[in-house]
Amino acid sequence: MPKATISNRIRALRFAHGEMTQQELADRVGCTRQTIVLLEQERYVPSLVLALRIAQTFCQPIEAVFTLED
Repeated sequence: MPKATISNRIRALRFAHGEMTQQELADRVGCTRQTIVLLEQERYVPSLVLALRIAQTFCQPIEAVFTLED
């Protein structure tokens, strides 16, 4: 089975929400700024809890923030 990756729209959503900084998002969802950096670079796959918190922060369904790429 080929390795799947998860892409995301976090950076675009931050800018669409008043140019929210990585630190502001991290503070809102309870993680570090470094985690947000790695997520935006698609070098880290978030836990389900973190993914849901990020989606809720942007008032988006999780599918609007994260996409499974086969």
